[in-house]
Amino acid sequence: MVTGKIWRRLAWSLLGLFVLLNVFAAFHAWKFTHFTDTVAPRTDPNKLGIAGKLKTICFGVDNPRPVNKQKPDRAYRTIHLQSRERLECWYMQVPAARGTVALFHGYSGEKSAMLPRAYELLALGYNTMLVDFMGSGGSGGNQTTIGYLEAEDVTATYRYLAAQGEKNIYLLGTSLGAAAVLKALHDEPLRPRGIILECPFATLYDAASARFRAVGVPGFPLAGFLVFWGGVENGFWAFSHRPVSYAAAVTTPALFFYGDKDERVAREETDAVYGALAGKKKLVVFPEAGHTNYLPRYREEWVQAAKEFLRENE
Repeated sequence: MVTGKIWRRLAWSLLGLFVLLNVFAAFHAWKFTHFTDTVAPRTDPNKLGIAGKLKTICFGVDNPRPVNKQKPDRAYRTIHLQSRERLECWYMQVPAARGTVALFHGYSGEKSAMLPRAYELLALGYNTMLVDFMGSGGSGGNQTTIGYLEAEDVTATYRYLAAQGEKNIYLLGTSLGAAAVLKALHDEPLRPRGIILECPFATLYDAASARFRAVGVPGFPLAGFLVFWGGVENGFWAFSHRPVSYAAAVTTPALFFYGDKDERVAREETDAVYGALAGKKKLVVFPEAGHTNYLPRYREEWVQAAKEFLRENE
């Protein structure tokens, strides 16, 4: 009789823990995939005290809506495209352009963060189209799906440029943006001249695990709950969001950049995604770079690799 009571208590305790984990995960998933209208800076888990980290573990990281921090310092046009949301883009041109590069930002980013790359590409002779994904900058909505639905924004941008008569279209994505580029090429018959990928994650589960590691918590089993609820709250099966699987269908020439001290994307993920790419490809690794803009420290190497890649695939 005593043994039966112990088992029942254990079962109820496990059920309670399971429910609690789901509640925590649902909070995390909503904040992971929805921006708030607050103007406070994004919460940095690495700078939190014990109480702050406990609150973050339980209720997730506040994620203020990304806003463009500056405008281009040269002539540009603001263009609006219709995707799932109304997208805001900046289009910059150079005389006798060799082609156009569309640039897609990362998670919690916006198009102004891509300006340093755009300036280098303009200097190389290419028009640039900087895009705010849905939920970011001047685009509509407050939702992000870490590259899943953003693939539709990539497709809308490509089709706009193609409709303008551009023959030499290149797609550049960083992190989430790189995942969205891979998914767009997997889902749609797009034919860019080449793609430039910066540190894409291998699977959404890997990206979720990195989120927990950032606050000193093991990814298992919380990352699985987070991915499940993120999909439920956003209307898709999130475990299927796998850039490493999309890459296997991509035959477009690819230039792949990675920082060897990336704290968000493991080298194993990079090797898996790069290895899966089916077309001509080149991997450039920056030894001391993390999950960040590579230009401040590796500008010369980045520009030279981009120049060679773009010229080879015109």
